[in-house]
Amino acid sequence: MTLTARTLSRAAGISAAIAGMLFIGVQINHPAMDVASVTTTDWAVRSAAKALMAALALAGITGMYLRQVRQTGILGFLGYVLFAAGYLLMVSTEVVAAAVLPALAHTAPGYVSDVLAAAFGGSAIHGIGAMQTVLVLSSVGYLAGGCLFGIALFRARVLARWAAALLAAGTVATVALAVLPESFNRPLAVPTGVALIGLGISLWRDQPATVSHNPTPPRAEHATAQ
Repeated sequence: MTLTARTLSRAAGISAAIAGMLFIGVQINHPAMDVASVTTTDWAVRSAAKALMAALALAGITGMYLRQVRQTGILGFLGYVLFAAGYLLMVSTEVVAAAVLPALAHTAPGYVSDVLAAAFGGSAIHGIGAMQTVLVLSSVGYLAGGCLFGIALFRARVLARWAAALLAAGTVATVALAVLPESFNRPLAVPTGVALIGLGISLWRDQPATVSHNPTPPRAEHATAQ
């Protein structure tokens, strides 16, 4: 199969839609964010699914940006860079959650507890090293990037505007988790997941206008008899 811009764009749309479904799916019956949950199979599966979700979302938003790079302008560029950085860092943190934290749960439970607290807007009692910086940068990239990218997509009028608006609102709404009970963590992830599904489907269905290449009938040559 020959790879074309249209094929890659559709693949990015499918990636974004799957990422949105995974983002919603991993929230269902999510275990408590404590050291005891970290050693379970459920935790490992969900963390791996989140890492896959972030990687697919990164591919999806890349396709969205490239499809409308001229229409989104500088706002779209800034939003994409921040949002992409947020997802890239999210991949790394979820890999750590799936492969590293379970191994440390028995030998360094305090460190694991501090990482979990910092990951959800709390304060670590002890230092957690570079993980603190990664978590902060990931959050900033996700929140600021998602908001700016959603606004840029909305203004570009290329993909579904309702999904673009929901992306901007859904990502920035997670700021409220700092003051809301933990029970709100899962429901507030749903709007972003729905937005990714909507944008992904819109990108998959989008068919840029093509220039007609119908050949022009050759001009008849009339020879004049002398």
